[in-house]
Amino acid sequence: MSEGSVKTVVKKGGLGAAFKDYIKNFKLSEHTTGFGFIMLFILAIIVSWAGAGFQGWPVFLQTRNLTNILRQQSYTGIIALGMTFVIICGGIDLSVGSMMAFVGGITIYLLNTFPGNSLSGVVAALVFALVLGTCTGFLNGFLVTKGRIAPFIATLGTMSIFRSLIQYFSGASNIVSKNTLYPMIGSGVFLGIPVPVWVFLILAVIFHILLNNSRFGRYVCAVGANEQVARYSAINVQVIKLIPYAITGFTVAVTALLWSTRINCIQSSGDGTGYELEAIAAVVIGGTSMTGGKGTIIGTVMGAIMLGMINNMLVLGGVSSFLQQAARGLVIIAAVLLQYNNSNK
Repeated sequence: MSEGSVKTVVKKGGLGAAFKDYIKNFKLSEHTTGFGFIMLFILAIIVSWAGAGFQGWPVFLQTRNLTNILRQQSYTGIIALGMTFVIICGGIDLSVGSMMAFVGGITIYLLNTFPGNSLSGVVAALVFALVLGTCTGFLNGFLVTKGRIAPFIATLGTMSIFRSLIQYFSGASNIVSKNTLYPMIGSGVFLGIPVPVWVFLILAVIFHILLNNSRFGRYVCAVGANEQVARYSAINVQVIKLIPYAITGFTVAVTALLWSTRINCIQSSGDGTGYELEAIAAVVIGGTSMTGGKGTIIGTVMGAIMLGMINNMLVLGGVSSFLQQAARGLVIIAAVLLQYNNSNK
């Protein structure tokens, strides 16, 4: 193309016109998660800097602090990735916290049956945990689809079952691994970044592709948007509603492995407590509609990190630990209100 042709294209519009058109049609309501993420990031820097008396580099931006935020949020963030599919499909899973303790505890029991520091025992435990987690998630999906039990009631019931079972088997005490190779997984670091963070990001990429570039992802959104229309469109609604629970069970198993390998044990009464609320909050803050049919994996990742930034900001700001839960609750309510207002415009 000649120089004159290029000038003609620019005069007629070209990239400049396209950019102007994008700005003209830009709607902030469609980018609330990203905008909120940026604003929260800036606010966290200001709070941490003010807490240090504006001396030196802001505490929040220190590499160690950012790494800690990502590592802490990776556990519930991984579960939130699976929960995204469940909520988009019009369901919910309240059992993920208890399921995490159950899967992690039973896995350590299996690991301890192998002699010494058996590498084959560690491999067997990893495979067993992933299979067990997927099966427990499948159980939730079966109760919802074949049992025709409301997701809230079905998973509320299994939440109690999983927690009771692991407490019974352990006598409500800690389940400790005897294999010294096991802790190397969750406490490992690659290129300066903890292994749980790498797993979180890799799964996020995989699930993003699954949701946005596969027939299954389109079917999940269709079922969540209007189950009856999806059924008329020859979509196997029961199968599509069941698979997200199995995916969530898989992500719970991954978290159970990463957490139990980090601390080398599972606390049957405490581990996983509140994980269901953290995961749901990350999904909602990330822009996924609680009524189903709409959501993104990228939004969930940002939602999980935003929760971590809020926790970190409150700690750096010296806010009482008793008020930190209230602050998180306000953020969740604000996210739901934004969703409601945007859906009614």
